[in-house]
Amino acid sequence: MQIILSSAKLMNAATDVHLDGLTEPLFRNEADKFALELGQHSVEELKSELKCSISLAQAAKRHYLDFFNDENKLPAILAYNGQAYKCLKAHTLTPDDVEFGNNHLWILSFLYGLLRPNNIIHPYRLEGKITLEASNGERIFDFWKPLLTDVLIKSVKADDGILLHLATEEYQHIFDWKKILSEVTVVQPYFKVFDGDKLKNIIVYAKSCRGAMTRYVLRNRITNPEELPNFEYEGFKFYPTTPSLKPLPKGLTELLWRLDI
Repeated sequence: MQIILSSAKLMNAATDVHLDGLTEPLFRNEADKFALELGQHSVEELKSELKCSISLAQAAKRHYLDFFNDENKLPAILAYNGQAYKCLKAHTLTPDDVEFGNNHLWILSFLYGLLRPNNIIHPYRLEGKITLEASNGERIFDFWKPLLTDVLIKSVKADDGILLHLATEEYQHIFDWKKILSEVTVVQPYFKVFDGDKLKNIIVYAKSCRGAMTRYVLRNRITNPEELPNFEYEGFKFYPTTPSLKPLPKGLTELLWRLDI
């Protein structure tokens, strides 16, 4: 079973954790070209392109200007600091946990495409709707599709043909998602809050559960989705029904975890 998890906009500047066997990202050359071009954009341009505050745009500018300084790189699994990664708690994983992740976990990135946990990366900020000369004038979403789709499918088929989808819906756009559904089995957990009347999607809870489930899979060496219903987190428990009210595409299985309030 292969796993996909979204990257995060918040990133760490440093870590005290040491990992052995660090490797270069599969698409480092593409990331370098993006960074080189983005480093030439003004802070105002980055503010508009990244849809962020001036202070975040200034930080992004610094990151891209400093992008080729190898001293500032971190392993991907330790580099991100968003809500999912706070619950993944990668700094507490054992070397064996991380090695399992290197064989099963893909972290999705608009800059780097696909990352394994031990790939070393530089801090950055990027959005999928940006168009660049380095992306052939296409949106980042569309640039990555032909490059990443077959790589992901090949890695899933080389495993057991099952993909555990713990990424956000936005990141589906860097793949030809219909092709993925036609060639592998996608298992997609949903984490909903039930208030006695209806199910609600609360983003911070969903992100937390995705990170916690990733941790659960790595720590317990889960390779069979039939073991996933044993996962519980902060009151979220598996609920044996599909969260969709409409027929699912062939190749997709949805699982529901529910928090009753």
